[in-house]
Amino acid sequence: MASPSTVMALVAALLAACCVSGSAPVVVPVVCLLVAAALLPLRRPDGGTERRVCVLVLGDIGRSPRMQYHALSLSRSGFVVTFVGFSGEAASVSLSCVSPGVQLRVSPVSFQTVNPIRTCCGRTASGWSRSLRSKGSQVTPQLLSAGPLSVCRLHSVLLFTAGPKLITYVTKVMGQFLQLLVVLMRMELQSHLLLQNPPGLPSIAVAWLVCVLRGSKLIIDWHNYGYTIMALSHGRRHPVVRLAEWYEHFFGPLATHHLCVTNAMRDDLQKNWGIKATTLYDRPASIFREAPVELQHQLFVKLADTYPEFREQGSDEADVERTAFSARDLTDGSVTLRAERPALLVSSTSWTEDEDFSILLEALKEYEGFIKGGASLPHLVCAITGKGPQKEHYRKLIHSLELEHVQICTPWLEAEDYPVLLGSADLGVCLHKSSSGLDLPMKVVDMFGCCLPVCAVHFHCLQELVKHEENGLIFRDSQELAEQLKSLLSELPASGGRLGLFRRNLRSSRGQRWDDNWDQNVCRSSMAPDERPDPVRPFKCETEALMYICK
Repeated sequence: MASPSTVMALVAALLAACCVSGSAPVVVPVVCLLVAAALLPLRRPDGGTERRVCVLVLGDIGRSPRMQYHALSLSRSGFVVTFVGFSGEAASVSLSCVSPGVQLRVSPVSFQTVNPIRTCCGRTASGWSRSLRSKGSQVTPQLLSAGPLSVCRLHSVLLFTAGPKLITYVTKVMGQFLQLLVVLMRMELQSHLLLQNPPGLPSIAVAWLVCVLRGSKLIIDWHNYGYTIMALSHGRRHPVVRLAEWYEHFFGPLATHHLCVTNAMRDDLQKNWGIKATTLYDRPASIFREAPVELQHQLFVKLADTYPEFREQGSDEADVERTAFSARDLTDGSVTLRAERPALLVSSTSWTEDEDFSILLEALKEYEGFIKGGASLPHLVCAITGKGPQKEHYRKLIHSLELEHVQICTPWLEAEDYPVLLGSADLGVCLHKSSSGLDLPMKVVDMFGCCLPVCAVHFHCLQELVKHEENGLIFRDSQELAEQLKSLLSELPASGGRLGLFRRNLRSSRGQRWDDNWDQNVCRSSMAPDERPDPVRPFKCETEALMYICK
């Protein structure tokens, strides 16, 4: 039998002949038969189809922890997972926990070269890591520690980089559509395709089309609405934003099943979209926990090599290794936190329009004024982690500040260091304002996993995560945040007070992690009794959820 690509070429030729000769009544039935013949091999399952799942993110894998956790839940159960996405930032260190021998495929989507698409199978994890590092990628070996890997390396044509923004954007979307279509059609038949939205343009349409053509089932995990994010830059009434809203409303309901991140989003999807979704709250991975003092010191020493804010100034004791926060006695190796240490404030960000960091900078200026006014407060080191489009803008603002008692740095951390930093901090700050008012910040979930109290800016549905005066505080402007910093940090270095109360509350409520959350909220609540898996089958419950709730 001719290959599907050959058949489709014949179809195109016949359609062209039809247009020229006007013989549509004769050609159309033949075309329909050829199309059916071309699609038949694409829909034919084999012995491994039911154990293959594609996890798709039209974005950076390293910035998609929730989708990483989805992939882990599947791969730990023995499924072959094809993880499609960009390979920019280092992926979560939690992916190093994949059981040995599990096949985890990672297809890095790149839009930087003009090479044709090539498939390289049978690479080892280390080989793939080397090939990516040679291209400047930051994907770490931890991502690839799942054992044997079959990796598809994807290269695409170079897109337009000049001209009107609208033309550039349209050509970019068209290029992504064709690229994703080729990638998903070329891979082995998948039983399910699990897609993150946003970004959903054009990935929802491509994923739906592929699932129709190949007989797979589409699951959309709604993190937010893409059009509301676009509205932050262009305004709610911009034609492109309105088109994106129509697009999501049209293609979104076509999926077989839906997950979402909050009850507020679940209700909105049901009311305004006609979509019945299952709420699956984000939960921290096991790597997010309170850091022992030894790990804290190791991280502080490491950061002090690059960032002077973590260095101890003026100490020359030969038998003590000091940082601004900790000290190690080199004679016996014991580590202690310094009584006179500054407070450590942590915030993480993607430096996008939905986070106004001027609020934090103004609050830090007011905190400086409190100290200069005679308030008994510790000096403050504020570490803001992350990358994004507005980082340079805010770095210039930070450098323009003249602060004596507050130091601000913007470190870029290794994947394994970020949880340790959260586990070492005194307080976290979140400036995420949901563009839709319906999603929750993953950064706060991670902070709570490390039992780190948080001050978070108010928006609708935040109370589903941050409980005011229970596990943190909610503020509305920079003045209110400054007063909260003054109140909470004045208690340091003592472990009592409200900060201590918030930590104790977080310790008592942090028991449920991602896997338990998946089991309870997806498997048990979304599967009817007659759809539950046969107990003799070697599936874990979280994976059975994906395979059975969509029947």
